[in-house]
Amino acid sequence: MTRAPVICLHGPESTGKSTLLAPLAARLSAAIVPEFGREFAEAHGTNFSMADLVTIAQTHDRMTQAAITRGAAFVLLDTDPLMTAVWADMLFGQRDQWFDHWTGVADLYLLLDIDLPWVDDGTRMFGSAIERRRFFDLSKAELERRGVAWALVGGQGDDRLANALAAIASAGFDLAP
Repeated sequence: MTRAPVICLHGPESTGKSTLLAPLAARLSAAIVPEFGREFAEAHGTNFSMADLVTIAQTHDRMTQAAITRGAAFVLLDTDPLMTAVWADMLFGQRDQWFDHWTGVADLYLLLDIDLPWVDDGTRMFGSAIERRRFFDLSKAELERRGVAWALVGGQGDDRLANALAAIASAGFDLAP
């Protein structure tokens, strides 16, 4: 039996990753791995240490490995350790070596564009246009540095979902149920 393809929603905060997760998962019959960083922030606050970011990434990785065993058609991630590495870059200008040694990358990354308005939800930090652009550029650079398959996804509302599905199909994944 082959492993289900793993697709990761990637990009800065407030780009619609969590909003896109449920409709995309429904369309793909995907197992979902929610964003553990949000859960951590809601429980412990946003004054992250580097050790917190490693804990978030390692927990997310364990959650992903568990989802892969569920036998769904796809596994859909609301971020992964590559995104947490970008958070380390944003917050500290450096990262723990754990991030660069991590090898469990997804089969496809959907980099969500910053074409949606930034919304302060109490856990978000980087709302200025300059910060959002820097966060986006670091997110893209991480994908390029790692040499992973990725596609840029933009659009408003249903167009964003349609563009995500088109990117997945263009990457060669069968969307038929």
